[in-house]
Amino acid sequence: MNVPIPDLAPAVAELFMLAAACAVLLADLFVRDARRWITLALTQCVLAACVVIVVVTAGSRPEFTFSMMFVDDPLADALRLCILVSVAVLLAYSRRYLADRDMFRGEFMSLTLFAVLGMMVMVSANHFITLYLGLELLSLSLYAMIALQRDSATATEAAMKYFVLGALASGMLLYGMSMVYGATGSMRLDEIATAIARGEANRIVLVFGLVFVVAGLGFKLGVVPFHMWVPDVYHGAPTAVTLLIGSAPKIAAFAFFIRILGDSMEGLWPDWQSMLAVMAVLSMLLGNLAAIAQTNLKRMLAYSSISHMGFLLLGLLAGNGMGYTVAMFYVIAYVLMNLGTFGMILLASRRGFEADALDDWRGLSRRDPWCAFLMLLLMFSMAGVPPTVGFYAKFSVLAAVVNVDLLWLAVFAVMMSLIGAFYYLRVVKLMYFDDPVDPQPLLASTPSRVLMSANGLAVLALGLAPQPLMAWCMAAIQRSL
Repeated sequence: MNVPIPDLAPAVAELFMLAAACAVLLADLFVRDARRWITLALTQCVLAACVVIVVVTAGSRPEFTFSMMFVDDPLADALRLCILVSVAVLLAYSRRYLADRDMFRGEFMSLTLFAVLGMMVMVSANHFITLYLGLELLSLSLYAMIALQRDSATATEAAMKYFVLGALASGMLLYGMSMVYGATGSMRLDEIATAIARGEANRIVLVFGLVFVVAGLGFKLGVVPFHMWVPDVYHGAPTAVTLLIGSAPKIAAFAFFIRILGDSMEGLWPDWQSMLAVMAVLSMLLGNLAAIAQTNLKRMLAYSSISHMGFLLLGLLAGNGMGYTVAMFYVIAYVLMNLGTFGMILLASRRGFEADALDDWRGLSRRDPWCAFLMLLLMFSMAGVPPTVGFYAKFSVLAAVVNVDLLWLAVFAVMMSLIGAFYYLRVVKLMYFDDPVDPQPLLASTPSRVLMSANGLAVLALGLAPQPLMAWCMAAIQRSL
């Protein structure tokens, strides 16, 4: 029996990442604890090499392999680049934090690379099985990373909650996929779209399957009513892991929505639009109101992420190229803001001290004026204050919603943004108008300060000139969908 050999060229970046992650895991066995920076350097080199591979192999047309189960298109290339760069930045932010807590080990680096591999598979999937394999590889890596600090009761509790609820969401997602398969007779995204367009699918079974699929996707994105894991996991996990959970996986979850809803179930747009609208409204409402009552910065940012993912759903529910483009712009902007905000928490933390309480930020302008200014830019961007990138991202999403005649939803989103501005500006007030509790300046290395400065100023620069990033997102969407 002749077995055809698949074309490996479209998946060369993923294959390289798999081999490199195993190589880093083995190489770490021969590295002493005092020279653990070598493992980090190898990990960063792997990420940089993967960026080069993605750029070199990028094409203007989709390329399929593995029996049409895997696709390499401009959208996948763009999202893979964002994932790789964001993970490289968070590893740079996390070095001192991990070393102070005895977590600067090869396991952390290897699990990070396997999580990146899972995200890369997710953004390039053209089949339900491929999507699910990438999702589970990402999820299993995150479960282990949250519990990596084994002597921390809060980290262990957060890992257990995430694991149990994640298993439940995965079961719902699988059940929904099986119903879609039963209704259409295929698990390939393009064939599902064809069956729906021709009216060949059993609509009742298909809609029920859609409900379970959207529920599973909602959990991975962390939106209401599937948000219950977000505050506890953000708070209980080590801040370096929290930064990972709140950044690159959001890009992979966006790709999950685009591939399933935008690619395969576009014919059911009226059905899933109403579901996303309800989830968006509840997420913005609960996220903003609950964040006001928080005294812990990580929990506040957790509820803030729920609200931001509600805004992301506004772009997706538009169901057209403009909506997908602004949603992609929004998720990239959010990841950039989140990297800077949690990166600042990492820089302000030290051995035996987590800078995750709001009171820890009192008087920061007197302790470190430049870091306080960068944090001000990040908070303004999170709140959507011009001229930061957060303002343009929210404005673009609202424009996409208005264009599909959902004016009431845009008005509601504006009201929620005004409420959300309160808790972001509260952080600015603490930094500039309160007396410092601890007069000690931030102990951050020069490279970390340079990277944080670039991160914070990028938030301002992209707000002043968002057109190149928006054009890049538009080109990726138009050439792939």
